[in-house]
Amino acid sequence: MTEKEIEILLVEDNPDDVELALHALRQEKLANRLEVAHDGEEALDFLFCRGPHSGRSFMNGPKVVLLDLKLPKVDGIEVLRQLKNDPRTKAIPVVILTASREEKDMVHSYQLGVNAYIQKPVDFEQFRNVVKQLGLFWLVVNQAPPPSAFSGK
Repeated sequence: MTEKEIEILLVEDNPDDVELALHALRQEKLANRLEVAHDGEEALDFLFCRGPHSGRSFMNGPKVVLLDLKLPKVDGIEVLRQLKNDPRTKAIPVVILTASREEKDMVHSYQLGVNAYIQKPVDFEQFRNVVKQLGLFWLVVNQAPPPSAFSGK
């Protein structure tokens, strides 16, 4: 893994949830290279290597995106739509991690190609455990797509 590779892109606007997720992942030593986007626009800039992230390469995409739905600027559904509609980013696994209990959000997310949909537990310890399990699965158990999956062909 090169210095520029990111294991997880966490897209979350709630600072408490960001801190808790980062703490859980680092405590379990699951991810050394994390990027946090605090809104959908920042996430899209990172994923599509533009703006402040224009020096990034699509070949160094995250192993998984943990995506909230209710985000400022650009909502999570639109981030997911753009991510899954572009051949350069389509293979990146996306896990919706949201407080939304609306069935339409879940259905729409799966229609757009989300890999998993998880409702955030409100309990501190349960939330920590969910993030830990997500990290274990997506970074240890799951076989990540090869770099050729991001060539856009």
